[in-house]
Amino acid sequence: MLKRIFDFFLSLFLLLIFLPLFALVAVAILLTDGFPLFFIQKRVGKNGCFFRMYKFRTMSVRKEASDGSFDAGDASRVTGIGRLLRKSKLDELPQLLNVLKGEMSFVGPRPEVEKWVNAYPERWSVVLTVKPGITDNASLEFRNEEEILAAAKDKEGTYRNEILPRKLDLYEAYVRNHSFFGDLLILARTFWTVVFK
Repeated sequence: MLKRIFDFFLSLFLLLIFLPLFALVAVAILLTDGFPLFFIQKRVGKNGCFFRMYKFRTMSVRKEASDGSFDAGDASRVTGIGRLLRKSKLDELPQLLNVLKGEMSFVGPRPEVEKWVNAYPERWSVVLTVKPGITDNASLEFRNEEEILAAAKDKEGTYRNEILPRKLDLYEAYVRNHSFFGDLLILARTFWTVVFK
């Protein structure tokens, strides 16, 4: 209950504070690449319930992407403004709406598309006992995931067999050991990483 109260009021506060930034980013996307402004993708949430996760759009439009096609590490469709948004992590800002709605938390395992949940169903059954989050230890460890995949010969195989199992290790550790104070430490580390690294 404490975590939900924290998530609700902080997400509401940040949405109000960042409203001018939201508008600025939206106008930049509109002027440089047109509509749509947002990338909305179906993800698997707590207890296996599906929800729509929001991001600012950073790639040229492809219908299959909303259903979870694998584009990680492929920079060919990334727009000019998209590169800036990805590097600064500003593309993630709309997920504050997911937090406000209660579909996500500030801290928790990153939500995946159904394809990758089905790749390790037993492990995900443990991970999905908690609400997914905007950031966590896996997000910090794999902040440069796009670069790792871009350098890989088999991008999908690298994600499935190397990156995702390591993420699941960290997700399961979070499920076993998470606490409100621990979440605050992850938020502090995330702020430091995004702003100063």
